[in-house]
Amino acid sequence: MMEKKIKMGIVGAGTWGRTHAYIYREHSNAEPVAICDMNRERAQAIADEFGIKEVYTDYHEMAEKADIDAVAIVTPDFAHADIACCFADHKRHLLIEKPLATTREDAERIVEAVKRNGVRCMVDLHNRWNAPFNTCKQLIEAGKLGDPYTAYIRHSDIKWCATDLLPWAAKSSILWFLGSHSLDTLRWLFNDEVKRVYAVKREGILKAEGIDTPDIYLSTIEFEHGGIAHMENGWVTPNGNGNVNDFRFSIMGTEGMVNLNLSNHDLITFADQEKIMVPDILVSNFVFGKCKGLSYESIRDFIDRMVDDQEFRVTLEDSRKTCIAILAIIESAEKGIPVEVTY
Repeated sequence: MMEKKIKMGIVGAGTWGRTHAYIYREHSNAEPVAICDMNRERAQAIADEFGIKEVYTDYHEMAEKADIDAVAIVTPDFAHADIACCFADHKRHLLIEKPLATTREDAERIVEAVKRNGVRCMVDLHNRWNAPFNTCKQLIEAGKLGDPYTAYIRHSDIKWCATDLLPWAAKSSILWFLGSHSLDTLRWLFNDEVKRVYAVKREGILKAEGIDTPDIYLSTIEFEHGGIAHMENGWVTPNGNGNVNDFRFSIMGTEGMVNLNLSNHDLITFADQEKIMVPDILVSNFVFGKCKGLSYESIRDFIDRMVDDQEFRVTLEDSRKTCIAILAIIESAEKGIPVEVTY
């Protein structure tokens, strides 16, 4: 019996577009068929590396011509909706890098297009595949913590991400880039929806370097069933930090608690003549040439669930509600008042 193959297209030929191509080539039930980027040379380079036959510079043309079952949308945060709706209208299933969208209007457009065309959609909120967080979820589901009561999450990046890695950082926000992961994680672990938020922000460090986006947000989250959490997301952790991420988490329930330190975990360090670093063993690491990190597992799981026709572990409604709650945090920080989340 021939195994089912999901023929994949990719829109966006940056670092993460290459990650998708790697997984689709490796997965026994996937095949990378087409790639699109406004920079043809960049798209062609990934196509040559991974044996992708079709290269496009216009996603409309790719949607019309490419022989694909699904498409991975690996474009900047704010550039998802038009592409997603186009491919949904051509009856292609969707894997969208987080967030779903950066406006309520765009989020609703995508949801409506998915439903209207009867296609499937998953947003790659991949922290659910992060082994320490997944273990925490298992402990909660086993009743070891009792009812989740309060939590704290700090998920920040070194300044280099905003100044060098992302040329479009000024058009986005740390809340979309990492805050969407943080909030999805909290919703998932509390198994609850956000009721009200109160947030403050500080800016100036990045603006001094010509990047017009806030440096950091501190957000208080209230859940519908009483849980509370504090969320910290920044783009100005010093570049000398041993890890690109500054990532810490704690959750206390009525019967127990869990603490995580994913930045300075003491499992492995590397020192040269200049500094001490913490090699990545969680996000995008390799074992005997095979990618094993959480950022790969979520993409693999999309393919697995397409083949088995199972519900995605991050539903479209999950990603829509995370998007709406992030918008409420942005509004709260702008106005300096608590904001009720209206879904």
